[in-house]
Amino acid sequence: MMQRMGMVIGIKPERLDEYKRLHAAVWPDVLAQIRQSNIRNYTIFLREPENLLFGYWEYHGSDFAADMARMAQDPRTQEWWAFTDPCQSPLPSRNAGEQWAMMEEVFHTD
Repeated sequence: MMQRMGMVIGIKPERLDEYKRLHAAVWPDVLAQIRQSNIRNYTIFLREPENLLFGYWEYHGSDFAADMARMAQDPRTQEWWAFTDPCQSPLPSRNAGEQWAMMEEVFHTD
């Protein structure tokens, strides 16, 4: 079963160029870990001037929490996040333990 998932986070305007540069050449190990975590069709969109990032992916696994825990334990992913997390401004309203605030799907059509 596939689950569409959306998430949002702020981006620091002074770090926007760095964030774009990083994502223009995502490390192959990080991309492999994303795939191993059952994530497909992952896209990040930018909204300026509000400086918001909207992320979308399709989750194809059966245990999202376990897959995300495995991803969080991956050393290369941790190294990647050490570069990307300082560029971001997490929303104050996010749930405990979230970097990106997960969103509720309210509509979909193919």
